[in-house]
Amino acid sequence: MKNKIMLITYADSFGKDLKELKWVVDRYFKREINGIHVLPFFPSSGDRGFAPVNYREVDPAFGDWEDVKALAGEYELMFDFMINHLSRRSPEFLDFIEKHDASEYADMFLRFKKFWPGGEPTQEQVDLLNKRKPCAPCEEIRFADGSTEKIWCTFDDEQMDLNLESEAAWKFVESTLRFLMEQGAGMIRLDAFAFATKKLNTSCFFIEPEMWDMMKRVQGILDEKGIPMLPEIHDHYTVQLKIAEHGYTVYDFVLPVMVLHTLYSQSSRRIRHWLSICPRDQHTTLDTHDGLGTVDVEDLLSEEELQAVIDQTEKYGANFKWDYSQKALGEKRVYQINCSYYSAVGEDDDSYLLSRAIQFFTPGVPQVYYMGLLAGENDYELMERTNYDRNISRHNYTVEEIEAAVEKPVVKRLRRLMQFRNAYPVFDGEMSLPGTEDSRLVVRWTDGGLEAVLDVDLKARTFVITYLDKNGMEMILNLEEDFYWDE
Repeated sequence: MKNKIMLITYADSFGKDLKELKWVVDRYFKREINGIHVLPFFPSSGDRGFAPVNYREVDPAFGDWEDVKALAGEYELMFDFMINHLSRRSPEFLDFIEKHDASEYADMFLRFKKFWPGGEPTQEQVDLLNKRKPCAPCEEIRFADGSTEKIWCTFDDEQMDLNLESEAAWKFVESTLRFLMEQGAGMIRLDAFAFATKKLNTSCFFIEPEMWDMMKRVQGILDEKGIPMLPEIHDHYTVQLKIAEHGYTVYDFVLPVMVLHTLYSQSSRRIRHWLSICPRDQHTTLDTHDGLGTVDVEDLLSEEELQAVIDQTEKYGANFKWDYSQKALGEKRVYQINCSYYSAVGEDDDSYLLSRAIQFFTPGVPQVYYMGLLAGENDYELMERTNYDRNISRHNYTVEEIEAAVEKPVVKRLRRLMQFRNAYPVFDGEMSLPGTEDSRLVVRWTDGGLEAVLDVDLKARTFVITYLDKNGMEMILNLEEDFYWDE
């Protein structure tokens, strides 16, 4: 995977389907986008694709495998694999419902009666769990024989947890990953992997050493085609550092809230510390299809600093997803901030471009969410019409809307910033952080005889990027004209 910018988008949000997605990126963002993370495009029964029914099909509303392969011919693609769960409408789970214990998939899903002694957890055991709902994570399933039993369900009631202690589950995992690699996947995003290993009397979240065994087994499958894995986890930043130490690429989920704190407080102290310790082999984000994680910055920001970010985003229209894990201690605790990033900086063009400049000078492959690419504002109409808070940052753009959005001055300037990040060959080199006063941030990248420097004035919300040309002369990046660099 090249160290160039990756777009994150649903198959039907940047144009109505995969064909329109390719047309739009080809037409308007060919030099700005190297890779595309196409969020789950399989038939799904919930959670906007994350309750996959069948990985071997493309949802007909989005297109077919030929459309996926056409994208793969031009862009590096990342696919999702939900190792923790599968749809209750999947052929495997339907077979389980029909045949119950006689099904070949009877052990593929995690059954409460087989996991918990006595068939049910105690309240103390429930309290230990890292939960995404305020109750025991299960669904009562009625089988064709008239019996019922509880199946583990960490997330949405359409998503039935897999039992990775069973060979039936691993047979499914292995065959599915091999199929996806054949369809043009250049990287596999391992969604919600930290919930996938369960152990009695624990949080059932990132359980060691079982977690490392599971990741090693998955990577071993992907190694057959030389495909890297990107494990997705929101947790304390030290967990990402630990994953990186084991040799895996990680997400920088610290950056979204850290950059907001930097802009709001006009102080570079916290972000300078993070840039000095963050993993180098990472994918950076400011915005994704999920909200902006707060757990990721714990102990990097103080409680007061984090609350100040939460309060300010609320003023800018954000809503929140709540934490139901033991760490919340029964209190109402924000887990994620739901807001478009453009709205999170007050829909101010200068602040928005500054936030992207900081992202692009942070070590790692930059990912840009499709709404962020167009400086999209909070979509209150979609959120209210669907009665789903996360849809505030999930607007579905028509081609006509995209054609209008690319003419916005902020988008034109962002595209030129992206052109520089992709074309100027210095970001695989060495980064340094020259000392400055607290209201400034300077990030320097060098590689061979080349150098690029980002100099930020946080009080003025301005920045300057300088770079050396092939003759060693210092140039100032001009965001009013396209950037070209001939290798």
